[in-house]
Amino acid sequence: ALAEVFEKVKSKKGRLAGAAVDVYPEEPEGNEAKGFVTPLQNVPNVILTPHIGGSTLEAQEAIGREVSTSLINYARNGATTGSVNFPHVELPVVEGLHRLIHVHQNVPGVLRDVNRIIAEAGANIQAQMLSTTPDIGYLVMDFAGPSAQVTEALLKVPTTIKARSLT
Repeated sequence: ALAEVFEKVKSKKGRLAGAAVDVYPEEPEGNEAKGFVTPLQNVPNVILTPHIGGSTLEAQEAIGREVSTSLINYARNGATTGSVNFPHVELPVVEGLHRLIHVHQNVPGVLRDVNRIIAEAGANIQAQMLSTTPDIGYLVMDFAGPSAQVTEALLKVPTTIKARSLT
């Protein structure tokens, strides 16, 4: 198949105006690497890429920034948008409120239990967002009231995996 692509691209008699091919069996150490040879090299309308497009220095730098930003957003705001194996939640930050994150088993009645604890503490919920996977629920909530008391009570709920106040 590679030889056929080469012939169509090189001769310009085929229907291909160009080709981009993921071809390197082992990642080259640089543009001048001599280990891998293919007839597609040095054809002006062909782009050869490594198996991992993220192998470039620029891509690695961008990935590093993205991961760092995601970790900072989680630590500061509880945001999990873009996570691979965790429910996605992101609430805008509201100044002057307590933000609570609550990871729990995804079973019926958890939100009822959380809201009961909030009500019994005399707190007032301003915003609440819940997302689940089949096994895990993730709640981010902003409220006015005693955050330490609420967090302590949530940690005692049997379905709670983790509860943390971010303020």
